[in-house]
Amino acid sequence: MRRNGMSLIVAVASMALFAVVSGAQDKLDRTKLPIQEPERPKYNELDVRNVKEKPPFFQVKAPKNAPNVVIVLIDDIGFGGPSTFGGPIQTPTLDRLAKSGLLYNNFHTTALCSPTRMALKCGRNHHTANTGSIMESSTGFPGNTGQVPNSVAPLAEMLRLNGYSTGAFGKWHETAAWETSISGPFDRWPTRQGFDKFYGFIGGETDQWFPLVYDGVTRVTPPKTEGYHFTVDMTNQAIGWMKAQQSMTPDKPFFMYYATGAVHAPHHVPKKWADKYKGKFDAGWDKIRSESIARQKKLGVIPINTKLAPKPKDIKDWDKLSPNERRLFARQAEVFAGFLEQTDHEVGRLTAALEEIGEMDNTLIIYIAGDNGTSAEGGFVGMYNEMTYFNNVTEKVEDLLPLIDKWGGPETFPHMAAGWAVAFDSPFTWTK
Repeated sequence: MRRNGMSLIVAVASMALFAVVSGAQDKLDRTKLPIQEPERPKYNELDVRNVKEKPPFFQVKAPKNAPNVVIVLIDDIGFGGPSTFGGPIQTPTLDRLAKSGLLYNNFHTTALCSPTRMALKCGRNHHTANTGSIMESSTGFPGNTGQVPNSVAPLAEMLRLNGYSTGAFGKWHETAAWETSISGPFDRWPTRQGFDKFYGFIGGETDQWFPLVYDGVTRVTPPKTEGYHFTVDMTNQAIGWMKAQQSMTPDKPFFMYYATGAVHAPHHVPKKWADKYKGKFDAGWDKIRSESIARQKKLGVIPINTKLAPKPKDIKDWDKLSPNERRLFARQAEVFAGFLEQTDHEVGRLTAALEEIGEMDNTLIIYIAGDNGTSAEGGFVGMYNEMTYFNNVTEKVEDLLPLIDKWGGPETFPHMAAGWAVAFDSPFTWTK
């Protein structure tokens, strides 16, 4: 039976993963970690050649028939973005998994990046794990130090100590900013938080064309292939690790945490993906909101009597924008939409690899879209270079319009206008 869909992994782990054991493994006490070795026989014989009954080799193994687990976490996409929930952006992989699994429309996050990830990672309230806000705004106050205590066990460590291989790929953002350099300390890096393998970036965002990447705790230079893109690279790494793990230890299940930098800014995507949406957003964010809620009702993901929440008053009506504003903002949405569809395509490559190695039907897939709502951090007109905000430089429409053809490319570090964040969070009012 195929077991895939969307769910809270912590809620199902204890039921799905540790139900059946056999042989010597059934005597293990899995309620305390690390699992203690069974008592070994005592010998008075010094020469092992004279021992008639050799002791068995002990190794903790996962329970019999324990499934693989893959968590896919998309960054900064709201309820009204993906086609699966009635949005205008095509997510065929999410569509397919939802049709063959379970679709949740009352799934809650903390509405912030690091806290959501920490709660997901350990199954505890994020304040208990000292992640009251994003890592960059950690303080010395209780519940917000950015330093997860040893009393909070990561899910990956629970599974690893129960016989799983564990790998994390993509975005981390669960280490305090002052602990993210090559000087460490590395206690709160992925490979000290239960993961055998990590390939990705430690902070909250990275350039998709020229990312800051670590393999474990070692800074590495990404491949200098033509058209390099980090989402493709991390998928290649995830597939390679998964295939190698199953090749070497086919009876050992794996836990994969696949957390993309997309669709967090910078909105970097190959032009061919953005161009798929040419003209799709010319009608504007007000029209997109209305169309999305109609589809959401038709799909049954919201009650039929749901009313579209009022738009924030400081977001202009589309029909009151100038032609130049409309042209600029429409292209921003095209780039963002292409970014999400490309990301979903990469998730599709991951699931295709599971099919290829014969593990799809033995894998519990949790596809979370996403960790909070769509981000309005681009301001009212968007940004060509997000760094201007941090340097108190205001970008205006007349500054941005000449750069429209480069939007999303390697020369940019862009974000979109906040009106689109509202649209892609339909039917709600607010955004990340």
